[in-house]
Amino acid sequence: MTRMLLIVNPISGRGYAGRSLPLLEAELRKHRLDYKLVLTEGPWHAADLAEQAAREGVEAVVVASGDGTANEVLNGLMRARQAGFDRTAMGQIAVGTGNDFAFGMGIPGGIEAGCRILAENYRRRVDVGFLRGGDFPNGRYFGNGVGVGFDAATGFVAARIRWTRGLLLYLIAALETIFIYYKAPTVLLSYDDQEITLASLMISVMNGRRMGAVSFSLPTAIRPTASSTCASPNRSVRGAFSNSFPIS
Repeated sequence: MTRMLLIVNPISGRGYAGRSLPLLEAELRKHRLDYKLVLTEGPWHAADLAEQAAREGVEAVVVASGDGTANEVLNGLMRARQAGFDRTAMGQIAVGTGNDFAFGMGIPGGIEAGCRILAENYRRRVDVGFLRGGDFPNGRYFGNGVGVGFDAATGFVAARIRWTRGLLLYLIAALETIFIYYKAPTVLLSYDDQEITLASLMISVMNGRRMGAVSFSLPTAIRPTASSTCASPNRSVRGAFSNSFPIS
């Protein structure tokens, strides 16, 4: 059986992942990693691939992508976990636009560093969040964070900018968003039988450290030792929301 399923979203990072396939495979061979490479073909394909791999007993599912496809893989593995298939690890080679999940997990950007760390086979258990509501009535898992408000609007603006990626992309998007989303709506927060009403431009629920490559929403979060492979999640934290939001 193949030890590792490598899922690549060829359009991640504005197409950088697809253009980097020759380098990616060369680095994997250099480190003598046993892998099967599959390209995603559409939304949630990565989730289905990850779930099937876990059910088949594949040791690790590694995604070469950014936050969106990494979140799909996480959800696929969690679906398998709920069915009792909980021994497959998740890893990431960070070649996306923001790479916030990878940053929070201590995974350095770049193909060479990512493949080298995969070869070291370091593993760690991490917590995973779960939310239900809005666009996700059946729920969805997240590894890094959930954004409501300004950061969600910034994400939508960033998705329309195609000529750059990374920190510059989100800085430009944030500057544009300032002019279209500047009036704080009134928000009702319910938590542990307490309710708070306040005006808020942005609400972030964080498991990782940053959102949008630039906003350190929780800079004091524990950062794992550099790794590109982490074991199946330790536990999930649940929540409910009623609006659309970016998830990673």
